[in-house]
Amino acid sequence: MTAPNMSLGIDGELRRKLLFTGLALLVFRIGAHIAAPGVNVQALSDFINNSAAKGFFGLYDTLGGGLTRSTIFALGIMPYISASIIFQLMGGLVPQVQKLQREEDGRKKITQWTRYATIAIALAQSYTFALFVEQQIPGAVTNPGPGFLATMVMVLTTGAIFVMWLGEQITERGIGNGMSLLITFSILDQLWPSIIQMVQYVQTNVISAIGVVAYLAIILAVVAVTVAMTMAARRIPIQVPRKVMGRGRIQEGKKTFIPVRLLTASVMPIIFAQTIIIVPGTLASFAPDSPVLRELSSFFTPGDYPYMITFTVLTVLFSYFYISIVFPTVDIAENLKKQGAFVPGVKPGAATADYVDGVLARVTLPGALFLAGIALVPFLVSKGLGFQSAFGGTSVLIVVGVLLDTIAQIEQHRTLRKYDSLMMKGRVRFRGRQQRYI
Repeated sequence: MTAPNMSLGIDGELRRKLLFTGLALLVFRIGAHIAAPGVNVQALSDFINNSAAKGFFGLYDTLGGGLTRSTIFALGIMPYISASIIFQLMGGLVPQVQKLQREEDGRKKITQWTRYATIAIALAQSYTFALFVEQQIPGAVTNPGPGFLATMVMVLTTGAIFVMWLGEQITERGIGNGMSLLITFSILDQLWPSIIQMVQYVQTNVISAIGVVAYLAIILAVVAVTVAMTMAARRIPIQVPRKVMGRGRIQEGKKTFIPVRLLTASVMPIIFAQTIIIVPGTLASFAPDSPVLRELSSFFTPGDYPYMITFTVLTVLFSYFYISIVFPTVDIAENLKKQGAFVPGVKPGAATADYVDGVLARVTLPGALFLAGIALVPFLVSKGLGFQSAFGGTSVLIVVGVLLDTIAQIEQHRTLRKYDSLMMKGRVRFRGRQQRYI
């Protein structure tokens, strides 16, 4: 009787995790559709869709925000992501922070600092957004003044803190990475409006039935290639030597490997590149009378060749920069040397670090070019089919990566359930034999 109870208990735990995750995501999506007080959402949306800052606000919406609708969760998890990126970059540049990242207590300190930085960033961003809406968009604010600014700062900052807390609760009590799931379901929430938009395009003869079929085929191809590239990895073989344990026991040597994924940097280079390239357009919307900013904004018009070339170069550069921080080859080589492990045919220490650097350099380039290509697919589709694409390659990359990671975690839970069930059956049989002998 004991073994079945144990199995059901673990299965019930997985169900509770899934249920908690679903409820948390439902709360997040409800809050993402509640407008903040004092803002004319229609006026705000019309202005943004017709301004040069559309790319900036679109990036925010893609990453779980709702600035174009001025919701109570308008900032989404962007303040938390920004704070996390700051400390992650500091870990590669500041030795003291790098030392803290290696210790358990140090990681707890960095987590706490990240939360404080999130609040500071949310305060700054909410005040900037409120000021922008009040001063730059005619008719967007019902009652402008200090009261409106204070209310918007309080509402948006509180919303950002709640979203941060919700993501942490999903990670701790649910299934999958909470922050990533919040972004993913923000993207999936836009799927239904995209379908409606596609139907309207067909009804108004903007696109033909053949165009729809071609469009769907492109989406399926992009998803398939993204899945393959996300899972693709170059394995660096590692040989662990035989060790003599206590009391004459010998642990045989074994072969393992270090996986170097083609998309080690994931979506971060795209986010960095988009953040840089949309700066001229965003500044032009704040200072419409500046001819220099207007020229820069028109030069970097999304979909034009200067934009695509600059974006590709930035993505490649940021890919190498980000991987050099998150994949410290010198530390990896030192850890292998301490364990007595080595790469076959390569000397331990500096030679191993150089070898891993070479592998990273060769693997990073095709991965970076793929990232740039996947982000530019919507512009190429729009030019080829003659309508504005409703999906983004960046969104596909995020959704595929997060869903694959979540499925892997669910499979881990199921595997643990099987192992625990087998162990409990073994214990029951052992106790039964003991009772027979007694």
